[in-house]
Amino acid sequence: MVVVLAFVIGALYASGMYMMMRRSIVKLIAGLVLLGYASNLLIFTVARLTRAQPPLIPENAIMPPEPYADPVPQALILTAIVIGFGLQAFALVLIKRAYQTVGTDDLDKMKSTDIT
Repeated sequence: MVVVLAFVIGALYASGMYMMMRRSIVKLIAGLVLLGYASNLLIFTVARLTRAQPPLIPENAIMPPEPYADPVPQALILTAIVIGFGLQAFALVLIKRAYQTVGTDDLDKMKSTDIT
């Protein structure tokens, strides 16, 4: 399972970088989204996959019994998802406003946005 996730993470990073190198600002944001997904999966994979083992500590014990799911990476990923969603919403509004002002989504044509 970890090997499959490694290939998926690599494909997401590669496609995200490819999309970010395109000339369209919409594709740039799509690349950022893919990089965010890849980063979340990377954190999840590095924290080791553990199924159906909650980190509950039984009575008269100091630590939960092995193996258990570590809740810290899950909390980090949840936070990253919320922050990524906010960034995507802001980027969409910024793209819409830039398109209304300039009339194109081509990054090369946006360099000369001097309005007279």
